[in-house]
Amino acid sequence: MALTTIKLGVSPLCWTNDVLEDLGGDIPLETCLQQAAQAGYLGIELGRKFPRDADTLRPLLDGVGLQLASGWYSGFLADRSVEDELEAVRDHARLLQQLGASVMVYGECGQLPAEAPLDAPLSQSPALGGIDITKYAHKVNVLADVLLRDYNLKLAYHHHLMMIVEHADELQAFLTHTHDNVGLVFDSGHAFAAGVDIASVLEKWGQRIVHLHLKDVRSDVLAQVRAQDMSFNDAVRAGLFTVPGEGAINFSPLIRFIEQGHYQGWLIVEAEQDPNRAPPLATATRAAGWMREHFALTQQSEVNA
Repeated sequence: MALTTIKLGVSPLCWTNDVLEDLGGDIPLETCLQQAAQAGYLGIELGRKFPRDADTLRPLLDGVGLQLASGWYSGFLADRSVEDELEAVRDHARLLQQLGASVMVYGECGQLPAEAPLDAPLSQSPALGGIDITKYAHKVNVLADVLLRDYNLKLAYHHHLMMIVEHADELQAFLTHTHDNVGLVFDSGHAFAAGVDIASVLEKWGQRIVHLHLKDVRSDVLAQVRAQDMSFNDAVRAGLFTVPGEGAINFSPLIRFIEQGHYQGWLIVEAEQDPNRAPPLATATRAAGWMREHFALTQQSEVNA
């Protein structure tokens, strides 16, 4: 395995939720950055408290020795034109480019319920079959091409609960209709919760994976979420997600995937939890140790990346 191609990063969701403002709303950005570095991570993704100006953000990252791994972008290609999307994404893409990121996480927010979409029951998740997949894939292809050409960014499409690419058949259809410039963020937690077979996706579509989000799922909470048809936000509040190694997911296929050298990029620990129930520094430190042990990562190999 080419260890020097792998870097261990973390999501600021361990400190502050991007949607639920009360979860971590009182935690300063500086605390998040300092603790992420203290826990042993090399990089971090953008969060809602991050300044969106490179000249302001760069010294904050440099001051604690963190790199910008990527950043979520809420796209609406299912509802609007490529031209409108390119205009909307411009500042975000430029910020990622200026701070040295190589991938942009794209989350499709089109077709969702109009009001408080993540508060709607998960059974109301929009289906990919509800739109013209050929036209949609073409728009995603074009966006990916422009991002690569103009910003040197790979589009990393995020399959996600409550979004149009959620289940195994939707992921299969989406990847079949899009071309190789459209990369995939593979998210272990969203895959498991949606019933996606992790090993099968890695085997068939591993070459398309350009970014990894690694979190675990509490099986008892998942059963409750399904039985009560909870919303995504309520599932997060109930503790659906936790850090790798502390839930029901079998990470062996992902470990083998990394060992076989099929992936180069970031391993991002991402666990959307209530920081009052999962103290961020302790949680993130524990997760970093688990990742290094089970994915055979070393700090030296990452520093040389």
